[in-house]
Amino acid sequence: NYTTIDFYQLAYTTLDAYNHDYAVSSIAIMNNYIVSGSWDNTVKVWNSATGELERTLSSHLNNVNSVAVNGDKIVSGSWDNTIKVWNLATGELERTLSGHSDGVISVVVSGNYIVSGSGDTKIKVWNLATGELKRTLSSHSDGVTSVVVSGNYIVSGSGDRKIKVWNLATGKLEKTLSGHSGIVESVAVECGKIVSGSSDNTIKVWNLATGELEQTLTGHSGDVTSIAMNRDSIISGSRDNTIKVWNLVTGELE
Repeated sequence: NYTTIDFYQLAYTTLDAYNHDYAVSSIAIMNNYIVSGSWDNTVKVWNSATGELERTLSSHLNNVNSVAVNGDKIVSGSWDNTIKVWNLATGELERTLSGHSDGVISVVVSGNYIVSGSGDTKIKVWNLATGELKRTLSSHSDGVTSVVVSGNYIVSGSGDRKIKVWNLATGKLEKTLSGHSGIVESVAVECGKIVSGSSDNTIKVWNLATGELEQTLTGHSGDVTSIAMNRDSIISGSRDNTIKVWNLVTGELE
């Protein structure tokens, strides 16, 4: 579930991994906070300058797969099929969103929308302020592994090896991008480009407006599990234990 993270004023601080009891699955950053979600079923809030653990949020009944932060809200998605909305400053649980019939794999917050992708193959769009379910998007034939919002678009990746582009306001499916031979594990959007990472070990760069495949980047020897972008670069993380930085324009490995 991932837009580019701005590390402005983030101190180079090591957070004590032992404060989570199992793998950390997702992180998000907002102002002076780092928020982490873990397979120990918790969400933790840290001070980014000092590394101090400020609070632990416990309500999920299964692994937390994804966290997002917007304003004063933390949003978390879990294998317990729910999404939870928390107050960033106090840690108070404000609401639980139920509607997915399988684990929530990816969540993102944009404006007053929460967008969630699930193992039930569905994408759901919720009102952040009220928790109201606005619409359900159905077209993927396997679990939705990654969702991102860019402007008026939702972009989703799935175990069905497809990337889909939806209209955020209407829920209309605008295009389906096919080309990966493995699970699409992560998607990111920046500068009119969609970048996708896959279990086929490749990264693909697509034109957001047209859906045209512009480049295929090869160099990883394992699944590409995470993608981040800025205006100049693509950053990819892989199960081959490496992080690679690529030039967004040329596709060359930097």
